[in-house]
Amino acid sequence: MLAKFATGLTAAAIVLAPAAAFAGHGKPGLWNITSTMQMANMPQMPPEAMAMMKSRGMSVPGMGQPITTQICMTPEQVSGDVPPAMHGRQENCTTKLLGQTATSMKSEVTCHGRMEGVGHSEMAWRGNEHYEGTYSFKGSMEGHPQEISTRYTGDFVKTDCGTVKPAKVMSH
Repeated sequence: MLAKFATGLTAAAIVLAPAAAFAGHGKPGLWNITSTMQMANMPQMPPEAMAMMKSRGMSVPGMGQPITTQICMTPEQVSGDVPPAMHGRQENCTTKLLGQTATSMKSEVTCHGRMEGVGHSEMAWRGNEHYEGTYSFKGSMEGHPQEISTRYTGDFVKTDCGTVKPAKVMSH
């Protein structure tokens, strides 16, 4: 159950933060997203379980180890002028743009449902092929208090996404 809970938090942090980064910036295509997350209030994983995960080459979420994923962004997703709203079966997150310049953006995400709380994101772009930022969330997930702090970078790879499907930002 702990692994499922941690995986849910990791997936939420990976999706919530970088997806907003494309509002009005970036190129359509394949992107590498690297996130390093710290989680306060994370239930402690038994040392044996942690050792087993590491021996299988698995990253232990929330332990400060970077996780790299690939996402495919469509032309519509990168041309938006505001961060996307995020809704899923058990989440309802609203994104509010707090400030934006030609090279940076600040936003706030308020979530209700399985995730309850408020997140803050700051990001900066270097051209349309690289961005970096931070995301913090304070609230609860499935009733468990959570504080998540994430640093992330995004690097454009190529216009052809290959087998990677377009990113879904927790849509219906």
